[in-house]
Amino acid sequence: MTSLWRKQAENSGKKVENEASPAKQSGEDKEIHREVIVVGAGLAGLLTAYYLQQEGKQVLVLEADRVASGQTEKTTAKITSQHGLKYARLIETLGKERAGLYARANQSAIDKYERLIREKRIDCEFTRAPAYLYVKKNEAVSPKIVLPGQSNLIETEAILKKEAEAAKELGLPACFTTKTELPFLVEGAVCFEEQARFSPLKFVQFLAKQLEIWESTRVISIVGNRVMTENQVIQADKIVMAAHYPFRNLPGFYFMRQHQERSYVLALSGCKRIEGMYLGLSENGLSLRQTGKYLLLGGGAHRTGENQKGGQYTFLEQAAASYFPEGKIEARWSAHDCMPHDGIPFIGKYSVFTPQLYVVTGFQKWGMTSSMVAAEIICDALCEKENPYAGIFSPQRCHFRAGGKEFFQDAGISIKGLVKGVLHRPKEAVDTLPMGHGGIITMEGKRYGCYRDEKGELHCISVRCPHMGCELEWNPEEKSWDCPCHGSRFNVDGQLLDNPAIKNRD
Repeated sequence: MTSLWRKQAENSGKKVENEASPAKQSGEDKEIHREVIVVGAGLAGLLTAYYLQQEGKQVLVLEADRVASGQTEKTTAKITSQHGLKYARLIETLGKERAGLYARANQSAIDKYERLIREKRIDCEFTRAPAYLYVKKNEAVSPKIVLPGQSNLIETEAILKKEAEAAKELGLPACFTTKTELPFLVEGAVCFEEQARFSPLKFVQFLAKQLEIWESTRVISIVGNRVMTENQVIQADKIVMAAHYPFRNLPGFYFMRQHQERSYVLALSGCKRIEGMYLGLSENGLSLRQTGKYLLLGGGAHRTGENQKGGQYTFLEQAAASYFPEGKIEARWSAHDCMPHDGIPFIGKYSVFTPQLYVVTGFQKWGMTSSMVAAEIICDALCEKENPYAGIFSPQRCHFRAGGKEFFQDAGISIKGLVKGVLHRPKEAVDTLPMGHGGIITMEGKRYGCYRDEKGELHCISVRCPHMGCELEWNPEEKSWDCPCHGSRFNVDGQLLDNPAIKNRD
């Protein structure tokens, strides 16, 4: 499903691609060298490459698909330091000093976007706007996202006020309010003033024109200072892995330190304008933001690989019909987000054993500010400059108090995914699988993920994820096979949709 951002770029007649160098190297030179290689041409990779190039570094960006074809084109593109119920939790688990570093890093990222956009006169619809965390009237904050002991309706206002006070204490422009533009009453909201939104692919278009980018160049391994693609070896002094989820398991162990979630978006036309940006905190909370004549309505988040019932788009369609009956659905798409256990992205050296390798991952659902923070930290590191925020985001940190519970939950899910198939028998039989449905089926003693299309044709793939061997689960909402352990995704014919897997599933 094509996002609104991609449709806008295609309809404008301006391709989101790099024009300063060929889209893909011919491969005539078997081995070449660049000072820095950035793996991944999403917003984080492109910003990092851009600022490194501004510092005089020779940079090459490698992209498995095309520029901004991953999560950058699927974001709702809110540039904000408001990252859910974040700051009260950070103060309690990490202390005020480290919580303040996280807050200042993200707030300063907004200003850095504005300076760059104004200086280079980038036409990307950059607009300052307030951002709100809200809870609808007669609903409660989801128990999944609050501190222990705070999960009932009576405490909703107290939870929101505590978050507003924590953010304000850290220097952020936050306050509690009961007034919003929403078409329903709220228990309350946390408002952050002077946040921002923009059109991400229009912004990316500027970056891509400045850089050397090889599209359709999938990196399959990194060994020392050598980056191996499917047909070429490239030497680099430094390598930055900015491909959403690290596909290299050891060292680093990122597969044990985060999981992935999916969320869904509708673009509506014909609705009354909403100037603020909104995120609901209840179980069925909605995300809203305006972009031009369109209203983006999001929600339905779930852990990747845990969506047997589906129904996310139906939920959003019903919400649109209820709150915006005049609206017309113009586009729909879904996003993929890495969720670190302690709620802080990993930005810095990949591990103590790989001094040449750097990583940016774990942006949760806040990739716009996190991308700018990552670009600044990585650029300073490679230019041997001190950065005040590097420590809080360091991949070598240990915030067990902040993420210990999530670590054990993820470990349990991974173990379950690895042993499934040994202890569980398939429910479906191949001859009873309805058209338009998928299921796990045993044929000739082997387990397959099978989908019967609307014409009755059967599509079968191996049900084990090639990343680490977990058993895939059927996602009826998107007709895909998703890994509940680490979030890789495949279409019904086994073609790779999302990493950390790097190859298709037969």
